[in-house]
Amino acid sequence: MFILTPVLSEAQVKDAVEKFKSVLTNNNAEIINEENWGLKKLAYEIDHKTTGFYFLVEYKGAPGVVNALETEFRRDEKVIRFLTTTLDKFAAQYAERRRKGQVGQKN
Repeated sequence: MFILTPVLSEAQVKDAVEKFKSVLTNNNAEIINEENWGLKKLAYEIDHKTTGFYFLVEYKGAPGVVNALETEFRRDEKVIRFLTTTLDKFAAQYAERRRKGQVGQKN
C-alpha cells in the first residue's frame, strides 16, 4: 500500500505506479492484484496535505524485493506514506476471496 501526493497530474500518478510495478517485476516478483483506490482523505495531515492517491499492490516475491521496493518508496518525493505487510495463509485466503467478490457471502 502506498499513498501519492495529491498535487500530481493523472499522467504523473500513472508513471509513478508503473515505476513501482517495474521495481517488482525487475526483482522477479509476481504481481497478483493491484487496486487504485483514488483520491481519499488522509486520517491526519501529512506535509500540509489532507488528501492523497491510495494504491494497493499485492505481490509474491523473495524477501529482498521488499527492501528494493521500500528503497524506491523512500527515494521518491511523490510518495507521502507506504506500508508493506506480509500476509499469513488466512489473510491470503481472505484477500483471494475479496478479489473474487466472495467476502460477506455464506458458503
